Amino acid sequence: MDCVVIVDYGGQYAHLIARRVRECKVYSEVVHGDEAYEEIKSLPPDVNVKGLILSGGPMSVLSEDSPKFDPRLMELGVPILGICFGHQLLAHAFGGKVEALGRGEYGTTYVYVEDFDDILEGLDRVEKVWMSHSDTVTSLPSEFRVLARTDICPVAAFKHKERPIYGVQWHPEVVHTEKGMKVIENFVFKVCKCKPEWVMEDFIEKAIEEIIREVGDGKAIIALSGGIDSSTTAVLAARAIGDRLYAVFVDHGFMREGEPEQIRECFGKAIKNFIFVDAKKRFLDRLRGVKDPEQKRKIIGEEFVRVFEEVARKVGAEYLLQGTIYPDRIESGFRRFSDKIKTHHNVAGLPSKMEFKKVVEPLRDLYKDEVREVAKRLGLPDEIVYRQPFPGPGLAVRVIGEVTEEKLRIVRRADKIVREEIEKAGLARGLWQYFAVLTDTKSTGVKGDARAYGYTVAVRIVESRDAMTASFAKIPYDVLERISTRITNEIPEVTRVVYDITNKPPATIEWE
Repeated sequence: MDCVVIVDYGGQYAHLIARRVRECKVYSEVVHGDEAYEEIKSLPPDVNVKGLILSGGPMSVLSEDSPKFDPRLMELGVPILGICFGHQLLAHAFGGKVEALGRGEYGTTYVYVEDFDDILEGLDRVEKVWMSHSDTVTSLPSEFRVLARTDICPVAAFKHKERPIYGVQWHPEVVHTEKGMKVIENFVFKVCKCKPEWVMEDFIEKAIEEIIREVGDGKAIIALSGGIDSSTTAVLAARAIGDRLYAVFVDHGFMREGEPEQIRECFGKAIKNFIFVDAKKRFLDRLRGVKDPEQKRKIIGEEFVRVFEEVARKVGAEYLLQGTIYPDRIESGFRRFSDKIKTHHNVAGLPSKMEFKKVVEPLRDLYKDEVREVAKRLGLPDEIVYRQPFPGPGLAVRVIGEVTEEKLRIVRRADKIVREEIEKAGLARGLWQYFAVLTDTKSTGVKGDARAYGYTVAVRIVESRDAMTASFAKIPYDVLERISTRITNEIPEVTRVVYDITNKPPATIEWE
């Protein structure tokens, strides 16, 4: 099978590049930047590597401890495309000049295309793209030519005059680049000559085989939250190991209103070995006095594992299955060169010592919408497939500061109001997430001609395709007004409602 390998230098979007390649129905693998050559050489013989894409990254090529380009990658004799940091890395490795000009480009930028050769074929003379860089390629050696520029970036895209080596400073993999897929398709098909042979069924078969291989004849626990990721993992695991799977739902007390009962009703009938654990008191006790969001996530991650260990001892399970997906891992800084944005409870939040032989994560390289595609192919119902994402720590990370029973009651009620009004307006299917956050800010208000002093609730509603980037949703004012009116009328402790109009980046979707 033809394959395009993504060399990951710690960029937030490395696996997003891989999934864009898979959207072209071409298989992709992601390898570590500092071990790329060895990992590529160790790929199975039926994987036909036809090209390399070098990812972005948080470091500067001018830094001594930044990743370096391995010249052995040239020995593979396949086309290479550098994106952002990868673009700078190639230019620097071949003798070009990379400088920190004192200003970068972040967000929407306009690129002026000067040469439409190969990878830029089909683009317009002026293209709207998405940038995120502080260093800039300012000049190239004589064997390269410039393909595009911006107002402050003289080399926004380049090509080697004789070899199939390319670079683009912008991010074609993000949806904000209007013709980004055209650039990727040009590289995959016109330059690398790949054949579109990969389909999602290939992933399903591979995931089931992985679970069988990892668990063997043993028993496993699936950490079931009722969300799309863990539910999909549960179905894959059930097909792989049957009755040796135990689905454990832990009610930590931070779920949305009515969800524990819904999950018990749905999965209690669907899965033979379904175990419901009421752990509300122990989780809340562990979080008493804790304000730091990173500490919250780690405490919750550890407590989850301790509950699973207790259940595992009773049923004789030695393996833990999780519905971890790629955005969970990349934001947790799991790669050597990637930056930690925030610890996800099921990744870096896991304790260093666990009783399980292994944690198995068959969805670890997928994005949310890819998981939905797998779920549909596995026959999961729409209410699971299209359930909006919900963080594992639940409402605990939607309460800013210390978590208390009172604050949970307030945010749970506010969240229900947001969901009811968005769904009543018929807007839900077009949105990625819509929820309420209880801030730690209080402000003065007026209720019944009397002074009131209460909490501020923030409403967060975003549109996204894969959660790696997101835009705040332009919700009609009358819908926002109904949400605000209901929250301040129905929740006495709240005096003010604000709407979050920050995109990702610079913000994350969740506040903590």
